[in-house]
Amino acid sequence: MHSDIIDFCTKNALEARLGESLCEHTTMKVGGSCPLLVCVSESEILKELIVLMNKYSVRYFILGRGSNILVPDEGFDGVVIKLTGSLAGIDCDGCEITAGAGASLKSLCMAAYDNSLCGLEFAYGIPGSVGGALFMNAGAYGGQMSDVVESALCLENGEIKTLTAEEMSLSYRRSIFMQKRDIIILSVTVKLKIGDKSEIKSKMDELMQRRRDKQPLEYPSAGSMFKRPEGSYASLLIEQCGLKGLSTGGAQVSLKHSGFVINAGGASFADIIALTDEVKRIVKEKTGYLLELEPEILK
Repeated sequence: MHSDIIDFCTKNALEARLGESLCEHTTMKVGGSCPLLVCVSESEILKELIVLMNKYSVRYFILGRGSNILVPDEGFDGVVIKLTGSLAGIDCDGCEITAGAGASLKSLCMAAYDNSLCGLEFAYGIPGSVGGALFMNAGAYGGQMSDVVESALCLENGEIKTLTAEEMSLSYRRSIFMQKRDIIILSVTVKLKIGDKSEIKSKMDELMQRRRDKQPLEYPSAGSMFKRPEGSYASLLIEQCGLKGLSTGGAQVSLKHSGFVINAGGASFADIIALTDEVKRIVKEKTGYLLELEPEILK
């Protein structure tokens, strides 16, 4: 790692960890290490750090809560950045809530509930960050981020700018942020509606119970492993092919929910990829559907 980057972290009193293992920063609990992990709490400091890394052609990755990402066993050859402080804060103004990209989606949902605002109930229980949720247009139970997002404050080419929802090219598990990796989400503003607090809480509790009942929350996973193919559901196709419980090493197709691949104990990234490749092969052979991984692979 270039000494100027280390010096920058020291000068700005940033929490910086050399040779940090990434398996503890992902919900799947697999993956190697990175040369440097840095926690950044202010947008201006982040902007300066990005400029410095670009100067030395150092690769970087903004990591949220690691719930929709797979890290290879060899790790990531670059700087991993986690957003904290003001970049993880939440502020409510009327029917709008602005949350830092590093804030948890759960905390955003709780802020909506605390202010009697409805529309985010679908997101309660999704174990990701606000920035990560917008990045992939996360959704569940009939709702998705594109239903509520108003705008986002972003860093692009050294400039801080605001993108409207219309400029984000949001569609099923897609956004402009996937296409243009040089755009970094700093904060997200959602627009909600006034609702009945007890009804909001009831809906949140109902959806959380449905998650507990149907999803293997007791095991490490990356959430839904496959995107929903047009015309069907990944979990349905996998179950129809008799693949529940199929395993490779420590990776297993969940017996509780076939759309999940779990780390049943000691799984490696290689185990997960070998298993998902086999699932995709069998499903394609038996049904004609080609499944696509939903989690991003950190390359």
